[in-house]
Amino acid sequence: MTIEIKVPPLPESVTDATLVGWHKKAGDTVSRDENLVDLETDKVVLEVPAPASGTIARIVAEDGATVEAGDVLAILEEGEVAAAPAAPEKQAEEPAKAPAAKQATGPIKTSPAVRRLLEEHDLDATMVMGTGKDGRITKGDVMAFLKSDDSSNVTPGDPAPAVLEETVVAGPARNEQRVPMTRLRARIAERLVDAQQTAAMLTTFNEVDLTEVMSLRSKYRDAFEKKHGVRLGFMSFFTKAAVEALKKFPVVNASVEGTDIIYHNYYDVGIAVSSDRGLMVPVIRDVDQMSFAEFEAELNAMAKKAQDGSISMEDLTGGTFTITNGGIFGSMMSTPILNQPQSAILGMHTIQQRPMVVDGDIVARPMMYLALTYDHRIIDGKEAVQFLVSIKEQLEDPSRLLLQV
Repeated sequence: MTIEIKVPPLPESVTDATLVGWHKKAGDTVSRDENLVDLETDKVVLEVPAPASGTIARIVAEDGATVEAGDVLAILEEGEVAAAPAAPEKQAEEPAKAPAAKQATGPIKTSPAVRRLLEEHDLDATMVMGTGKDGRITKGDVMAFLKSDDSSNVTPGDPAPAVLEETVVAGPARNEQRVPMTRLRARIAERLVDAQQTAAMLTTFNEVDLTEVMSLRSKYRDAFEKKHGVRLGFMSFFTKAAVEALKKFPVVNASVEGTDIIYHNYYDVGIAVSSDRGLMVPVIRDVDQMSFAEFEAELNAMAKKAQDGSISMEDLTGGTFTITNGGIFGSMMSTPILNQPQSAILGMHTIQQRPMVVDGDIVARPMMYLALTYDHRIIDGKEAVQFLVSIKEQLEDPSRLLLQV
């Protein structure tokens, strides 16, 4: 029986997807539920599994095509797939050898995350030595190759498909490459420009002394991890402090829709995380009802999904407030851009020992600059400043977080 392999229903608000790459070609046999092709939307990569076992009769949509929900991708001739013949028995036992990295032969199987990493750096899979099972290439293999000397003088068998144009200028090392944006990068660019053109963005700053938070974290870190199985990070302190401040200033947790202000009586906080595909903001819902341990566990789970490409559109939508931490990259101060339709975003930065006057004495203290970018259309400067002051007070006296004062 002939079966049409179609684009599955796309996430809400997503109209189309880009066909990233086929794992099979016409004439190949496939097994039921085997991943056949990857589709990239604005935020997530969707895998299209085989609906049944059989043979790929025809590929309808080629790599790079833009497709919509319900479009036919390929034609499958249903039928049983013959099992691979068993390997012949060895005549004599060979001495055991230590596992070594090997170059895979034939078609090289890679995960969607590895393929995206190869494409971003214009690499052919045949360039990289795989250390995974059966010579499979891992993300670590790609990163190790990029750091090695081989990455600067290797020539791929075929030109990288993402490169549209290459111009060579006279003289050594004067190459230029024109590479199309990924859908994610293009969507990020679109949203950032839209935010700047729509909202009346303004940023206010404050600084916080993290002496007490660091002391509390150091004192209970080991016991916390032993009991809950997750590390006690700084983000849980900041997120909890932000939620308490949002309760005091509800307009900071609101959003704009036309000429209406939508006040949310729940606290779904987006936490910006970096991935191989770019910046993502998974949303952790009902943070006000979570313990520190529950929040840390959920944050770790979301970060892992962002890194391995399994994050869903549902994970990335519906937040009421966002926190971004440029400090992990060494940022001293920045002005974050709103994640619309939200009305505010909190920026954390690097912690530095700085001289501060405490009770008349100059002492070294672990200080961090905080930045709150807000939509001045609905949030007044007074509310924005008081919001940051509330966060500062709670972090400098963490007992406030327990007493919710």
